[in-house]
Amino acid sequence: MAEVEIYTTMFCPFCVRAKKLLESKDVAFTEIDVTMSSSKRAAMQERAEGRHTVPQIFIDGVGIGGSDELAALDASGKLDEMLAA
Repeated sequence: MAEVEIYTTMFCPFCVRAKKLLESKDVAFTEIDVTMSSSKRAAMQERAEGRHTVPQIFIDGVGIGGSDELAALDASGKLDEMLAA
């Protein structure tokens, strides 16, 4: 199973949506809450090549983007392939 990391903030509906999709697939993930941490947010932005919105999702260290990109990968069938790696 792939390693999944998701950067989130509190009260973010897009973060909730992404986490629910991952949970529906029984995918374990590491959640990194950047709400109150400028250093964690800076690390997220560096990993995400300057993107600053949440969620930012990484599968095996590769940034896939946010909730919309995760849903698009799922709709295309590519998410399951990435998660099985």
